[in-house]
Amino acid sequence: MRHALTAVLAAVSLSSIASAQTAPVSPAPVPATPASVPPAQSEIGAAVAKDMDGLMTLYRDLHANPELSLQETNTAAKLAKRLKALKFDVTEKVGGTGVVAVMTNGSGPTLLIRADMDGLPVVEQTGLEFASKVRTKTPEGVETGVMHACGHDTHMTAFIETAKLLAARKKDWKGTLVMILQPAEEVGKGARDMLEDGLYTRFPRPTHAIAFHDAANLEAGVVGYTPGYALANVDSVDILVKGLGGHGAYPQTAKDPIVLGARIVTTLQTLVSREQDPQDPAVVTVGSFQGGAKHNIIPDEAKLLLTVRSYSDETRAKLIKGIERVAKGEAIAAGVPDDRMPVVSVKDEFTPSTYNPPEFAEQMAGLLKSHFPAGRVVKTPAVMGGEDFGRFYRADKSINSFIFWVGGVPADKMAAADAGQISLPSLHSPFWAPQADKVIATASEAMTVLALDILKKD
Repeated sequence: MRHALTAVLAAVSLSSIASAQTAPVSPAPVPATPASVPPAQSEIGAAVAKDMDGLMTLYRDLHANPELSLQETNTAAKLAKRLKALKFDVTEKVGGTGVVAVMTNGSGPTLLIRADMDGLPVVEQTGLEFASKVRTKTPEGVETGVMHACGHDTHMTAFIETAKLLAARKKDWKGTLVMILQPAEEVGKGARDMLEDGLYTRFPRPTHAIAFHDAANLEAGVVGYTPGYALANVDSVDILVKGLGGHGAYPQTAKDPIVLGARIVTTLQTLVSREQDPQDPAVVTVGSFQGGAKHNIIPDEAKLLLTVRSYSDETRAKLIKGIERVAKGEAIAAGVPDDRMPVVSVKDEFTPSTYNPPEFAEQMAGLLKSHFPAGRVVKTPAVMGGEDFGRFYRADKSINSFIFWVGGVPADKMAAADAGQISLPSLHSPFWAPQADKVIATASEAMTVLALDILKKD
């Protein structure tokens, strides 16, 4: 989930999300009866439970050996091997390190199921016995630790279990499974790269697409779903503020880019507070302000790094134009020459908003509500985090697409947080350690239930 350095799901304050999104503590499950839980569905949960020891071994291995975006070579290879053993037709190196596994089982819908593979440049501080000790260099040359701080290790593990469960139940479904392991979600490139490498032309074109994401603000095992916009457009915007350098003792001889940058930062706040419809959420955050090197020197330039969040494409375009207008307007007001106007650059890391077609989202949620005990499936509000799963729907809006959340916070910690006794770590935190067994078990069961319905026999 975007981004390790400039955006996290918790960019919306965790407390505000938790109060809006967290479900009440689930009541004690009612013992299943044939009337309340269909036998085929309860059997799926039992199958997952039987596989849990092996799944946790895989999870620990993935957690201890993360790889950064666009570098997921070993991760892709080890998971491709498992998919081949399940008799999928596997193609590697799609869009870089992506993996596409196809299983055809007669005529019917084509279902895409996705998991993302990349870790983050974060030094792990969870204290887990299997904590990552991996160190590497980022593409920018910065040495860093690497951690699955966004839970992609749980995503991949549940993905493999879902593939296993569906491969073993071919008599219960018909159609085509297209299961993809996607690279580079954290930098907003993986889904785009796979699509550009022929995901919808070299392989069966999906009629449906599903995925899940672990959540750091829901109790472990609780499923959250959001009809309509679920996650935001994410843009990284740079503003190069140009001035005229000089001596700090004689500011009248210079045009100070730091003062101009400060004016730009202040005025940018009005794009949301005074120009945006309050019922159409947006975020413009200046995450970095770089300028100058010495106390008594007015520099020639300063640089602002922004993260910009929106839902609709119209709002996105409006915000970006507003940023350009504010930067230029403040420079003109400061008397900066025409040839020294600020330069606004939108980075090539755009993650489009993720949209769950509402009718399909409610249909999928209804299936999950009928399968899991009362209180385990809850409607959640949209968040300003980003997820490039949305690209698969945007590439073909005839696809029925659905991404859902699976909570990872242990029940006792959630209760303590609700009581104001502790603060919970967010996604991308070096302290984020989900209750992995519950995330994996719930997600595997949920995705299998949804897949069997989408691909059901007449």
